[in-house]
Amino acid sequence: MPRANRHHLPGHVWHITHRCHKREFLLKFSKDKKRWQHWLFEAKKRFGLCIFNYIITSNHIHLLVLDTEHDVIPKSIQLIAGRTAQEYNQRKKRNGAYWEDRYHATAVKSGKHLIQCMVYIDLNMVRAGVVQHPAEWPFSGYNEIQTPGKRYNLINRQKLLDVLGIEDRVQFCRTHKQWNDELLGNGSNIRDPKWTESIAVGSREFLEETKTKLGIRGKWRKIVGHTDECELKESQTPYSNVFDREKYALSPKNSYFWNLYPENTI
Repeated sequence: MPRANRHHLPGHVWHITHRCHKREFLLKFSKDKKRWQHWLFEAKKRFGLCIFNYIITSNHIHLLVLDTEHDVIPKSIQLIAGRTAQEYNQRKKRNGAYWEDRYHATAVKSGKHLIQCMVYIDLNMVRAGVVQHPAEWPFSGYNEIQTPGKRYNLINRQKLLDVLGIEDRVQFCRTHKQWNDELLGNGSNIRDPKWTESIAVGSREFLEETKTKLGIRGKWRKIVGHTDECELKESQTPYSNVFDREKYALSPKNSYFWNLYPENTI
């Protein structure tokens, strides 16, 4: 199975999902979610990880990032997952795996598809029935996008605006809130498997380009959908089944091994 860094596609946005081992609620408590946030910030500082959105649930995470430099994404996941697991196991005097061996990554076309993916992440815990509005869940990028702090920001708002082609930051905040409120109001906030079960999501042209860049890994994959609403598909196995209102799938052939760096190299 190839490593994630073999799929370095500069300029591509990736939606990453990673779940806890055997669907255990190892991120159940706020202290553990905050430690994951801490190491996400460290990945931003150390490696320049470009973060567009994220959310931490009780047993898995969603992360939306821009591929900027070779190895940045896999190194970041290794750091975040490794240190989070290490701290938890030491504190709990626990042995064994904390995360599944693989994380799933879906390439997302910029523009409306990126917007759809952002909102899909925002509304995760609403679909799960935990909160009624994304602003009520503190362990996500929604509130920072709406009201960034003066320090320790995770979201690269300027780069996100650049990729979306939006210049007015105030208008972006209003529009971002509107995107979420519209889905909440019209009943469209439902689980969409394309974000967690596909190799790539976007226009047919984007998927053909992505297939070419992925080389042999993308050559035999099937594109389904119409001109501007397509998915690059692959075989699937169950990913997660922890909330009544939302289930996930992990696609093994688009999921990448991560190996912890030795202690003195992270």
